[in-house]
Amino acid sequence: MSGVPAKLHAHPTVGFAWLRMIGAVLVLVDHSAPLLDPHRLTVFPASWHMSPGYLALMGFFAMSGYQIQDSWARDPSWWRFGARRLLRIMPPLVVVVAITVFVIGPLVTTWPAHDYWTHVQTWRYLVGTIVLFFMQHQLPGVFSDNPYPFSVNGAIWTLPMELLGYGVVLVLGVLVLLGLPKLIQVVALAGLVGADSVFRATFEYHGGGGSLVYIPLGSTVSFLVPFAIGMVLHTHRDRIPFRPRYAIPLFLAYLALSQTPASRYALAISAAYGALTLATHWPKRLERLGPHVYGSYGTYIWGFPVQQLIILAGVRQVWLLILLAVPAAYLVGLLSWHLVELPTQRLRRYLATPVRAAAPAAAPRAQPVPAGSPPG
Repeated sequence: MSGVPAKLHAHPTVGFAWLRMIGAVLVLVDHSAPLLDPHRLTVFPASWHMSPGYLALMGFFAMSGYQIQDSWARDPSWWRFGARRLLRIMPPLVVVVAITVFVIGPLVTTWPAHDYWTHVQTWRYLVGTIVLFFMQHQLPGVFSDNPYPFSVNGAIWTLPMELLGYGVVLVLGVLVLLGLPKLIQVVALAGLVGADSVFRATFEYHGGGGSLVYIPLGSTVSFLVPFAIGMVLHTHRDRIPFRPRYAIPLFLAYLALSQTPASRYALAISAAYGALTLATHWPKRLERLGPHVYGSYGTYIWGFPVQQLIILAGVRQVWLLILLAVPAAYLVGLLSWHLVELPTQRLRRYLATPVRAAAPAAAPRAQPVPAGSPPG
């Protein structure tokens, strides 16, 4: 990929895994402030108009766009593509929702047990959140005495947007198979940028456009912009150099523009290009530690309820919440990886790509990210 020397840098799979874990921790850290003080939106001062968690999410979506486009490019089968994506995103979600409803809820709710189990919101949360597009945020009496009683697991609000990104890859991929040029990706990206310019969502505001069922449309479009950038960068990866000397000025430009309307564009571009550049330049010496950071998805979806439980136990200092929640969420994420994600990922062997006839020898291309990489 872009001629990165293998002897100097780890395989991009490892780089992506590390960046996803770092991003999951940044989101958890950023949630610590509003969970203890709902008037705050980030651990940064409000006057900065910046959020490390939001920056991490932009990077998440860019990496997903790149990796999911890679998955489609290697096997453009709509049903195998869909099955792989559902096997990746759904089992850990079902587990965290089920444990939240059937274990955490009954243990911490302030409601009588009979009222908790018979209230329609309990079952609406279970079914609606697993369906994703009917996502719910509250369970009867659960964390209702915490400083932030508005959500049991606020981190998973981005998962429907991720699923929509998968749909974008699928639809555009099918259109290309039907004969449209790959330029259709750039057209889709331009359309998303245009919509983002109208809705103007930020980490402080969901933007205009209302909701798609229960999902804020403005925020969805904002996250799909870096997702689409990742797709385009993958498609043209042999012609686009991923170099730190370009990534650093892009990030500095975002910092310089952070107080201006142009920051939304600078953020999406710098987060996308920066994340992919970091992934492809990850230090070789950290490659052997890759398996220890493959639990980023579990860390991400478990971090919020873990924090709420720690707060329920009486913690009221942001620094102490971070100190306790980061290792706890990381350990739960590793359990999710080994007990839920790896076993379900092994089911992919039933989705093996059919063997194709050997093609004539061609010039070597950059090595793509393997199908078994741990996307979010």
